[in-house]
Formats: sequence, structure tokens, C-alpha cells
Amino acid sequence: MKDAPEVAVCRLGHRPGRDERMTTHVGLTARALGADRVIFPDNAAGSLETVADITDRFGGPFAVERTDSQRAVIRDWEGVVVHLTMYGEPVQEVEDAIRKASLEAGEPLLVVVGAEKVPFDVYEAADWNVGVTNQPHSEVAGLAVFLDRLFEGRELEREWEDADRRVVPQETGKLVEPVDEASE
Repeated sequence: MKDAPEVAVCRLGHRPGRDERMTTHVGLTARALGADRVIFPDNAAGSLETVADITDRFGGPFAVERTDSQRAVIRDWEGVVVHLTMYGEPVQEVEDAIRKASLEAGEPLLVVVGAEKVPFDVYEAADWNVGVTNQPHSEVAGLAVFLDRLFEGRELEREWEDADRRVVPQETGKLVEPVDEASE
């Protein structure tokens, strides 16, 4: 996945006191499922710190940024823009076209994930408005399904660089160990 063009996730909107956990989970999901960076609104400092801390501890590369104008990021993006919305075209009908237009064509991809009511100009600016289902659901779930389909599951085998610790998969229980112990 390193040779692929950039995939960035832009969190559009953030309601302090209401969206802290959800905005953080957008960033964690973007990181875990193959995106190269997340762009948070300026008022999401706590989410930025948490995702940056997880990247420092569990590896990267993954960038976390803030902006005072997510709509400018969308408007000025030089590449493909996908807006995730339950009102969009079914992901299973457009995923191949998106993959061809972005990953296979070498074009950077921006995935827009809303928090509050999304202004109509975002729908217009997007190359694709995509829904993973037309039923109410979490934006985190939508992002996870979209990224998994975009990368066709390859993101699940990703190797993490400069990690201090790693999760050890096992049938039951929880185990996180320092990376130097894992290599012994």
C-alpha cells in the first residue's frame, strides 16, 4: 500500500462536548484501515492528541492535522473526493469506479466524513457521494466499510513502523506487549 497514492480522511464538523469520541474514532479508524492521514477541525484538539498518541505508541506512518476550513480542503483537493453519506450511491455499485479513478490512476483520494448536517456544496464538490447503507448508522462504521472495500482487505495485513507496542492476537483475553518483547 506504500506505493499507492495518498488517501486522506477529512472530518467535516465537530461539536465539542458531543462529538469527542466519534471524531477520535474517525481518526483511529482512518489510521487502522489504511488511510495516510486525517484532517480534523481546529476545535478537535483532544481527538488530534489521542490519535497522534496512538500512532506514536502503535506505529505509523500516519499524519494527524487540523484546519480551520474543512470546506477549503475539499474545494482545493487535487484528486478524487468521496463524501460518505447514507443518501449516496451504494458503495457496492461505485467502489470499482472509485478505485480505478483514484488508486489505480495514481490520484490522491479525500474521504469526507460529516459530523453534523452537511452543507449542500459538499455534496456538489464530491466526485462521489457514497452510502454503505441507506439506513441510519455511525459515520465510523461507514468509514470502516468504505476503506475495507477500497483496499479490498489488504489494509488488514499492514505492517506498522516505529511501534513501541503491539496487540497480540489470541482467542481469548487481551495482550499488548512492547515491540522488543514481541521479536524475541
